[in-house]
Amino acid sequence: MTARKITILTADDDPQILRLVARTLELEDYHVLTAKDGEEALACIEADHIDLALLDVMMPKIDGFTVCQKVREFSAMPIIMVTARGQDNDKIKGFNLGADDYLTKPFNVDELIARVRAVLRRSQFMPPEQAHAVRTVTTIGRLKVDFSQHLVTFDGQEIVLSPTEYRLLAYLLQNAGRIVTLDLLLERIWGQEYLGESHMLQVNINRLRRKIEPDPAHPRYILTKIGIGYQFAAHPKGEE
Repeated sequence: MTARKITILTADDDPQILRLVARTLELEDYHVLTAKDGEEALACIEADHIDLALLDVMMPKIDGFTVCQKVREFSAMPIIMVTARGQDNDKIKGFNLGADDYLTKPFNVDELIARVRAVLRRSQFMPPEQAHAVRTVTTIGRLKVDFSQHLVTFDGQEIVLSPTEYRLLAYLLQNAGRIVTLDLLLERIWGQEYLGESHMLQVNINRLRRKIEPDPAHPRYILTKIGIGYQFAAHPKGEE
């Protein structure tokens, strides 16, 4: 039986970029679908099994941000936002809406392939080197994580996390009670090429807090150690 190819959707209103991206990914043996606007991209994601989507920010009918936001209402599939050079606000907005990574125009094919491979690698809930180090079930305060089922619950209610959020939570839990530096988190969750991308880490921490903290503005579980990193509280205050 032939293994199913990884399916990637690339959406851009520039026909030249669309052809370049599609051809590059096809040469890497991915199955590629294309969309020329946001409306077409969203319809494709809803109709097909997509493993990864590349969404240009500026698209007609529905922009890339809106597509990302709508997809996050029903799917945790990996999303890479394609932004214009220097538009850092676009990157942060994309992360806030649930994007997993970004690609800046103009890009070369090597950068494209590297980003796609990195995001697909991270889409696995937990890498083998972390899995063996974490107990099957971990309970801290009102939070419970069943690693065998990739199930996160708070007060018995399931919390839906993206693969990136799950990996981030898992690594912090693995080091509960210890401070994890910013660079170590970036390297372990995203890779060495992301060192220095503190804004990306901060946005993902904030997204995770909104999902697991009773009061995200006053976190009890994921604590900030200013200028150093983050610490998952081994005994959250007020949660015993």
